[in-house]
Amino acid sequence: MVSIQHITRYWHTLRYLRPVQLYGRVWFRLFHPKIDLRPAPPRRIIDTGQWVLPARRSASLVGAERFCFLNETRELSSHGWDDASLEKLWRYNLHYFDDLNAQDAATRSDWHNALLLRWVRENPPAVGSGWEPYPTSLRIVNWIKWALRNNELPPECIESLAVQVRWLAPRLEIHLLGNHLFANAKALVFAGLFFDGPEAAKWLEKGMRILAREVPEQILVDGGQFERSTMYHALALEDMLDLCYITTVFNSAIPAHWQATMTDWRACIESMYNWLAAMCHPDGEISLFNDAAIGIAPTPTELGRYARDLKLITSEHTLEGVTHLAQSGYVRVAQTEMVALLDVAPIGPDYLPGHAHADTLSFELSVFGERVLVNSGTSCYGLSAERLRQRETAAHNTVVVDDENSSEVWAGFRVARRARPIGLEIVRERGVKVVCSHNGYHRLPGQPVHTRKWQFGSASLVIEDCVSGRFCHAEARFHLHPSVTLEVLDDGTTGRLCLANGHKLTWQVKMGELVIEETTYHPCFGISKLSHCLVLRLRDGSSCIQFDWT
Repeated sequence: MVSIQHITRYWHTLRYLRPVQLYGRVWFRLFHPKIDLRPAPPRRIIDTGQWVLPARRSASLVGAERFCFLNETRELSSHGWDDASLEKLWRYNLHYFDDLNAQDAATRSDWHNALLLRWVRENPPAVGSGWEPYPTSLRIVNWIKWALRNNELPPECIESLAVQVRWLAPRLEIHLLGNHLFANAKALVFAGLFFDGPEAAKWLEKGMRILAREVPEQILVDGGQFERSTMYHALALEDMLDLCYITTVFNSAIPAHWQATMTDWRACIESMYNWLAAMCHPDGEISLFNDAAIGIAPTPTELGRYARDLKLITSEHTLEGVTHLAQSGYVRVAQTEMVALLDVAPIGPDYLPGHAHADTLSFELSVFGERVLVNSGTSCYGLSAERLRQRETAAHNTVVVDDENSSEVWAGFRVARRARPIGLEIVRERGVKVVCSHNGYHRLPGQPVHTRKWQFGSASLVIEDCVSGRFCHAEARFHLHPSVTLEVLDDGTTGRLCLANGHKLTWQVKMGELVIEETTYHPCFGISKLSHCLVLRLRDGSSCIQFDWT
């Protein structure tokens, strides 16, 4: 029987959705366009110059038929293109063809040509997960990017490319929206410019109409992508860079009524790049808020190189002091030896929280160039218990009340009632003080509210947590990076953190009861590393811990 709890959870999940997400799901399941095998339209002549080297990922094709995705290596000959025993995300990656544009791709051109032809032979139209809209969209873009870099797509692939676009155009992911619909539209723009003629013009117009609506919604005023994930932001920046360049290469094919839109796209690149830089650690890689993993998007350094090659960013901005990304809801505090990244953000768009974690008021900390305090990251998608655990509040550097989550994450990509930050205050006197509360636990019987204060000194950080209202127990959690060695002194309330580079921090519990737990850290998909967590149990509704470094 369905319980009241289940009904409530479904109601608080569905109530935020847009109507198109509801009827779009029904339409998507029932409507299947006819396969259109007409000859491909003619290729368009490039207006100017050569294709600039796009942002490159690490190679994923490690043998003629051997692929490494999500840190798992498989042979195509053993599994084929759509082995149901493999995770769907791994199979999706197999169909993206990212390796066509990866590091040192030219050295694998013979393998690429063979795989392109094999894909066409072994993946008949509309059959298998490779023909779902998202992998189809990414594959269309990758094939075209590869062809524009003076590679010759075989005639069979040109014909297949047209069939793929015709299949995609009436099958856009309007029920998912967000980055999926963005990828669909990007593919239509790429195909509409790669091919010529009336059919290609319709693809171009459809893609441009969608992007003209989605770019202002998905890219916030401060430059952040609206899902508040550093990984998806980096992917969005890559998308925008690709769009800016292909519309420049084929500028004469862009109708006059879209020229202003292209100008707006170019204008937002610098703020997107600055946002990404602000949300990185001193090691140059992304922080791990919401669904985020290193190695999925091109590195921030590579995206910066691509943007500079396109002359879309001109200078690097200093990131010392306080950077408040107000629309996204993050705060960066940077001092001589320290960088802290604070999450005072909503978990994402109300109608699209699929990549959200219950991480409100969490933070990450680097000192002396090394990561010290980290959210646990993301190693898997799907519906597993481990996927859910990694989304829960306890996997982040924030406070858990009565073993509940600050936002009701469930299934693989669902959220019911969600936390909202309130009362943010940033004070720049005698150091830096940031105070914020959230109401995510207000749904509990005692209506508790969590308030956190970060107080930054010249070489110290004090974190105070307070939970008001009635509750049974609460704990503040501080996850250490696996490379940090934890030392606890005899009194159990003080100790040291020894970094891999030889530097040390001291810590002292000023309020609360400390317990050390073993946990895991997941910086990449498919990776799990043992680590430790300082668990500080609140006493009389409060806790306080101080970190010092010299």
